[in-house]
This record gives sequence, structure tokens and C-alpha cells, in this order.
Amino acid sequence: MMYQNEKTRNISFPLGGIGSGSIGLGGTGELIDWDIFNRPNRNSKNCYSHFAIKANYKGKNLVKVLQGNEDDLYKYYPRRGASGSAMASMLGFPRFRNVDFDGEFPLANLTFTDKDFPAKVKLCAFNPFIPHDDFNSSLPVAFFEWEIENVTDEEIEYAIAFSVQNVAKKGFNKEISKDNMQGLYFGCANLGEDEIGYTDLCLLTDSDDVATRVCWHRECAKDSIRTYWYDFMQQKRISQLIYTDLTEKDHGTADHGTVASYVSVKPREKKKIRFVLAWNVPNYYNYWTPYKDENGKDVTWKNYYATQFKTSFESATYALERFDELYAKTEKFKNALFNSSLPPFVIDAISANLSILKSSTVLRTDDGTLWGWEGVHETFGSCAGSCQHVWNYAYAVPFLFPKLERSIRESFTKYAMNEFGSTCFRVDLPFGRPPVSPIYERPELTYFACLDGQMGEVFKSYREWKISGDDEWMKANAENVFKMVEFAWSKENPSAWDADKDGVLEGLQHHTLDIELIGPCSWLEGMYLLALDCAAEIAEWLGDKARVTEYRDLYEKGKKWMNENLFNGEYFTQKIDLKDKSLIDKFNLPKYWNEETGEIRFQIGDGCIIDQMLSEWHAHIIGRPMMFDEDKKKTALKSLYKYNYKESMREVTNFWRVFAYNDESGTIICEYPEGVYRPMNPMHYNEEVMTGFEYALAGLMLAEGFNQEGETMVKAVRDRYDGEKRNPFSEVECGINYARAMASYALLPIYSGFTFDMTKKYVGFNPEKQDGAQYLWSVAQSWGTVYFERNTCRFAVENAPISLQAFGLPSGKSATEVIIDGNAVSFTQEGDKVYFKEQAIAKELKIVF
Repeated sequence: MMYQNEKTRNISFPLGGIGSGSIGLGGTGELIDWDIFNRPNRNSKNCYSHFAIKANYKGKNLVKVLQGNEDDLYKYYPRRGASGSAMASMLGFPRFRNVDFDGEFPLANLTFTDKDFPAKVKLCAFNPFIPHDDFNSSLPVAFFEWEIENVTDEEIEYAIAFSVQNVAKKGFNKEISKDNMQGLYFGCANLGEDEIGYTDLCLLTDSDDVATRVCWHRECAKDSIRTYWYDFMQQKRISQLIYTDLTEKDHGTADHGTVASYVSVKPREKKKIRFVLAWNVPNYYNYWTPYKDENGKDVTWKNYYATQFKTSFESATYALERFDELYAKTEKFKNALFNSSLPPFVIDAISANLSILKSSTVLRTDDGTLWGWEGVHETFGSCAGSCQHVWNYAYAVPFLFPKLERSIRESFTKYAMNEFGSTCFRVDLPFGRPPVSPIYERPELTYFACLDGQMGEVFKSYREWKISGDDEWMKANAENVFKMVEFAWSKENPSAWDADKDGVLEGLQHHTLDIELIGPCSWLEGMYLLALDCAAEIAEWLGDKARVTEYRDLYEKGKKWMNENLFNGEYFTQKIDLKDKSLIDKFNLPKYWNEETGEIRFQIGDGCIIDQMLSEWHAHIIGRPMMFDEDKKKTALKSLYKYNYKESMREVTNFWRVFAYNDESGTIICEYPEGVYRPMNPMHYNEEVMTGFEYALAGLMLAEGFNQEGETMVKAVRDRYDGEKRNPFSEVECGINYARAMASYALLPIYSGFTFDMTKKYVGFNPEKQDGAQYLWSVAQSWGTVYFERNTCRFAVENAPISLQAFGLPSGKSATEVIIDGNAVSFTQEGDKVYFKEQAIAKELKIVF
């Protein structure tokens, strides 16, 4: 996706590993959002940290900051009305007139040009993003490769200088090297390596001709930046300056250091210069719900990366030594995604939201477990604990990094589940602490379960089993899965979800819109039914006939009742008498009664809610049967598009958070069509647009053949995140980089018709678009691309070879030949499935129709 001019204004492209923090690359090339300190740090800059370039041309030294035009001065004002911009920035320095930002996550490619500078300069910035390789995808390192193209007719000496400030409160800078790598180490002197706040950085290059300036000048006013700048500009090589004493950042004298790489480029030729910047902030602690030891000190744990690398120098050298390999693997994934036969705005939605995994929304604990916020605010996380009902929507991790997704499942059953099967829908840190209520204003509710979150844990466990094919994992977790689903009718369930055990939810149902629904609605009933269905499949595999019968009986009863009682002729609703106060009295919810109107607050009632068939979306993705009657489902989808999708938000009255406005388009959470009673206090957020919900409904539209409607919804989202109005790499809900937005990844398997069951060594594809089409896929420990031509299907595998016994063909196709890794194999075909005579370990499979 190319961003130019004003469309670069709000870009912050995260450069960092999964769970290791990141530094933002701004749309004009600035380094912003230094989120490397174990908590969000948005709208931050590390003082004068920047790249600059020099060219010795026609006897003059021309120097520019490698940043583009900045037209939003308010980003630099400490407050409105201030007399000038923030001084600790490069805003007042010579810069390039033109910067094009090509953001195809996980790669950012910037092009800098200026009529007054004798070069075209390109930057490729990234952090490795390699499916199934969570180690290399979690490096605490930003990678930069600069390309200088001499656009003149004479040879020119160029230099690129990378300057960074030491972030330690009391630090020291020193030269450091290994083999052909050299640069600067920014150390911490006042804290031990196991203390909170300890930080070190390392800046390295592998260029042939390098000079360093260990420290900038330390005198008054602007002597530090002034002397560095003129020294870089006027001297053939930047001169050395070293202070041996320590510095105090809080006194304003933290040292900057510079690494400069020099190259001579002949006319019309190009040369490259590489840098890596690594960080080490090893010690994490819970700053949001503090947990102290017996001495009153914060309990700490190590970031995962700190268990793998002792210092930033270790991670920097590891990264620079493997720069080519890690770039090549990342580029291969990026190309596979961007060459997939999807509309460009759909690819944009998928790729841009993968960046959430590189933001401070996620962290990895010392054993590698993935843990997430819902999103983040400027200086603190938003809603802790890998929140079940938010992360239900996030489909990127289970397909691309399934081991990490399984670690989330395990963290809930190990640390957030009681003996009755109730799971706290947030698991707090450090793991193993006494449970913390997920509803902060109700601290006594330590194991309070939410309906959609807990049912999601059930069918996500099924999903993880089918993606991984790991039977032993499922055997170890099956009883926990059964406990979670059976909690619905347990006498220990204070919310009495299905107390009479008839397959229909009548009780108090907490959910992702942060309130309780009372009585059955298709949205949460569908989630319950999908959990029953998946639990029955697991029980059948284990030979537990009693549970199979029990779960399937409840499933059939609930499904029948839902379709017969919750469809109003246009869409699926909630069945509740809003005037019946007894419904809330038995749960002691006085705040839910509106005395003035004489009705229950915060319910859907007869509204048309965006997630009314959410379980059907999940079922399509994980390969389970549909729960909603076909004709009613089609009618409801038409109604959702008619009522909830808004071509313009201008006439929408929204009392909640504003994520779309004026003439922007979007799909709102709940609409009350003309003639339908709108409660005085309807459910929360009903007029908002939230991207994760929009992607889920769009995905269901596409899965059910409503292509135009689904694509219109997706495009509406990405049009809002255009770089000018909002950051394309940070969709917003309760915080930025919001995890629910990873629902966009599910668009990919829906378009490709991807089906899988690795417990049976099976994958298949049934895309609507076939001839000349290709699609990225990922499952088990493998990923790759499937290609369709008129008479062939070619299945190419990356990472580990994949073990297959069966392959699903597009509808109506008959195989005449199967070739695995160049060898013809025997097969049979039943319906659309091809079965191999012998199990195959494949890197490439070709089927001729």
C-alpha cells in the first residue's frame, strides 16, 4: 500500500518482535513511539535519535535528515498555544521534499527524493515475520537497509549516520565490535541486570568503512546537536568524542552516540548500508494491578527475549549475522500474502493488522507464553489478560503461530480456571498469583466467567487441535474443555446460563460488550451451540459415548429452539420482556432497572445486532456444521447490510466512542430499524463501529456468497485508516493496535475455501476464483502457497514439510494424476477428497484434473 504526501501523516509502522516491544517508523521516516520499556510509550521520541545522509558533490557537503516534509506541527507542540515546536526534534533541520511510504507489512519501503540532493535514497525497514518461527519473529531488534542511488554523472562520496540517545537513567556509551560488525553499546550503570528499569541498547552496522562518535558534546544549550551536525557535515569523517564519566538522563545530559557508514558510489550505480538497533529491557513487572512479594517489592519476570539473549549486543549480532536470511524469509511470506488473489483492500486489511503482534499489545513471559492486552493507550495497556472474548476474534495467531496460540489456551486452564470449570476471562500476571477479578469494580468476582469468552475457549481448543494435529495435547486438555462447557448447567454457576439444561441460555450472560444479557439471544446461543458441537467431537474421539449423547442432545434442542424462536422475519434477536423486573431481581442487579421507563437496561431487545450469527463465522473457519437455518440466515445477512451498514455516518447519532464520523462509512454494532422499539437504555456501544466486528460480519457475508456486501464492509474500514486520518497500522477500539482487528486474517481462509484437519493429515481448498489464482495458507508447522491453473492445483510448502493423507479439491474437480515432490503416487477419490495410498511427507504437491 503506497502512502504519499498527506497520507503519510499518521503512520507509525512498528519495528520489533512479537512480545518484545517496538519502535515506530513514522510516515516521513522519523523514529517515534519508542515502546521498548515494557509498557506503551506512544507519541514519544528518543530525543535526537535519527538517520542523516551526506553527499560530497561538486566540492560541497550536502547534508539532510532522512525524513520528509512535516505538515502537522501540533505533533511537536508540548501543548496548544505554545510558542514553538518541541526543540528536541529534527523538525528544524534540512530534510527531503518527497517521501513515498510503501507499507506492505511486514516490510516498510520508503523512497526519499529531492531536487537539491544528488541521490535517490531508499529504506527497507522490518523485523522478521516468519510463520511458525516464533523465535526469529520475536527478536528485540529493528532492521534497516539503506540503498543509495547516485543519480548524477560523477562519482560521489556518501555517508549515512545513525544517531541514538542512551535511554538509561544513568548510562555509558562505548564502541563495540565482533568480526565485521561494529558500532556502539549504550549501557546502564545505576541498576543491576535484574532490577526494574535496567536498559541497554546496541547499534551495529556491517559496513566496510565506519566511524563512530561515542558521545556528543556536553556543554550548554544546543552544543551537543550543533557540534555533531557540523562535524558530520564539514569533516571528511565524523570525529571521535568519548567521555569516561557517567551521565544522568534526568539532568538532560544523556549521551547520544553516532555510527556513520561511508560509501563511494559511481554514476548511476547503487550501494547499500545496513544497521540494526537492538534493545534489552529484561525485567517486567505488573504496573496495572501490582503484585508484591513478602518484602513489599514488585514481583518481576523476564521477557522471553531476555531468556535467549543476555544483552542487546548479543541480539544485535545475532540479527546482523542473519540479516539476509531473515529478510529473505520475511519477504517470501510478504510476497505470498500480497500475491494472493484477493482484492487489494482485503490484503491491506489482513497485512496491516498483523502488525498488532509487533506492538506493545502483546508480550511473552519468560517461558515463551503469549499474553495480550486488548489494546494499548499512550502510556498503559488497555484491559489486561488475553481477554477471552476479544481474542476470540483474533485469527492471525492460531494459523501463523499456533504454538503461541496454544500457550494462551494453557495459561487459562492452568492459572484462571477453578475446580467447577469457571474461567476468569482475564488471566493476570505474574502467572500463579491469586486470581484478580476481571471486572475491576467487582473485586470479589475472581473467577467470573463470560459466556462468549468461555465458550470460545472450548471451540478454540478444538481449533488448536485440528490445526496442530497434536492428539497428545488434546488428551491433556480434554477434561478442562468438558468442564468449561458443562459449567453452563452447573449448580455452581451463579449466572445460571442453562440451569434447566435444555440447550437454551436463559441466565445472566456477560459478554464482550461489557454488560450482561438476560435471556436467550442468537449471538450467545450460537456460541454455546458451537462449543457443544466441538466438545461432542472431542468426546467422540475419546470414546466418551455418554458425553457425546449429552452434548449432541443439547445441541439439537438448542439449535431447533433458536431457529424457531429468535428469528423475527428479518433477523435474529433477543427474547426478553424488558418490563419483567423479576428477571434481574433474581441476580441482584438493581442498576439494570430503569425506574423512569420501567424497563430493563442494556439489552438488545428487538435490535439488529452485528454479531447475531457470529458462531456461523467461526464454524466456517474451523470446519464445523452450520447452526442457522439457511433461508433465515440469508435473510438476516441481507437485513444486516440494509440496517447496520452505513454509507455515511453523517446522520447517525452516536452517544459512544467515535471511530467513524461525517461521510465515512462503517457497520454499526446494533441498529433499531424504523418501527422497532428502541429501549431507552439499550446495550452498550450500539451506535459505534468497531473494526473486529466489521471484519467478522464481512467474513460471514463472503462465506455465504454476499461478496459485494462483504467487500464493501472491508473497504469501508480500510478507507478510514488511510494514513491521513488514522494510522493504517493501528486500528482502534478500546485502545490502539486493538487485538480484535486480527479478525481480518480470517478473510484469507474464507476466500481460499481453506479446510483442514491435521489430526487426519488433511487440507483442502475450494476458492470461488480458481484459474490463475493463488492463495497463502498456513497450518500445523508449515505454510506456503496454493496455485490454481485450468487443469492443475499446485501446493507449495515452506518451513517444515507437511504430512498428508488426503487433499480436498475444488467442487466438481476429478483428479487424474497426483505428483508429490516429483513422484507420481497412487490415490483414490471420494467426492472432492483425494486419498493417498500412503501417507506423504511433502514439500510440493501437484494434482492434475
